[in-house]
Amino acid sequence: MEELQSTEILDREILEDARKKAHRILKAADEAILQKKAEWGQKLAKDLDELEKKFTQQGNYSTDEIMARLPVDKNRIKTKKIEAMLNSAAAAWYAQMSREYMLDLLTQELEKRLNVCEGIAFPNRMHVFIRHFTQAEAKVIMEKVLPGRNYIIETMYSASAYPEIMVDTPELRIYASIGKIVNNLLSEKRAELVEALGVEA
Repeated sequence: MEELQSTEILDREILEDARKKAHRILKAADEAILQKKAEWGQKLAKDLDELEKKFTQQGNYSTDEIMARLPVDKNRIKTKKIEAMLNSAAAAWYAQMSREYMLDLLTQELEKRLNVCEGIAFPNRMHVFIRHFTQAEAKVIMEKVLPGRNYIIETMYSASAYPEIMVDTPELRIYASIGKIVNNLLSEKRAELVEALGVEA
């Protein structure tokens, strides 16, 4: 009987000892969890702080970049608008031009280029390529600038919206166009044209 009681006491002591150990293990686990939680909290706060700084810097950089580009973009848009207005004005100027005046301008341009070629012997038979006017009109021009020659006149392809003429010889090609006149006019008289359109350059 005494032996049975001592076994029960031993069992209780073992159970109590096990309970105390389990309690210590759980307490240590809780403390470890709390410590890890605190560490993770600090790390998270630090990471969030670094991310916030990074995003702030990125935001400031983007703002600076946008502000730096803004005047350039504004000028580009303004320039594009002015170019569109000038080209529109040039197209309107050409649209109201009489056919005779247009052919006269083309003749003068071709004569200027031929004068630069002084001393070059032009063959009796040449190829003449035209765009946006008739062969009959081309013959009138050619009789004025190079009278007495024979010509083969052909219509050429060109992306230009304006009339043009090209005299093709074995030595050189002489080219004149209303488009070149328009471009030169827009280049040389740009400031005056912009002022006339009422636009600030």
